[in-house]
Amino acid sequence: MAAFDLAGVATSALRLIATSAAKGGEPGIAAAASAIGVPLVLIPLGDLAAAGMRATTRSERVMALAGVPSVAEAAALVAGGPDARLIVRRIAVGPATCALAATEAAP
Repeated sequence: MAAFDLAGVATSALRLIATSAAKGGEPGIAAAASAIGVPLVLIPLGDLAAAGMRATTRSERVMALAGVPSVAEAAALVAGGPDARLIVRRIAVGPATCALAATEAAP
């Protein structure tokens, strides 16, 4: 919810949760999508890498582990489509990390 507060948007604006395909087996991510009532979209590493060039934050740890500067930002950008822009950079709250992206078509 902290990311939504930063963006000044309602949680009802969330259309999906996206993450790396490598994290598809993590039950917490699937549970969050289910609880919110949105689909979980798993993004292949190649797509994350391409979107990673548009990420605004960089984690050396994440680069070493996943090969992208920010999995959260890259996944948000890929899921948002080619016109997506970050509205909240990567934010970590407890064990969860997220970023929010929007497109002009988003409400």
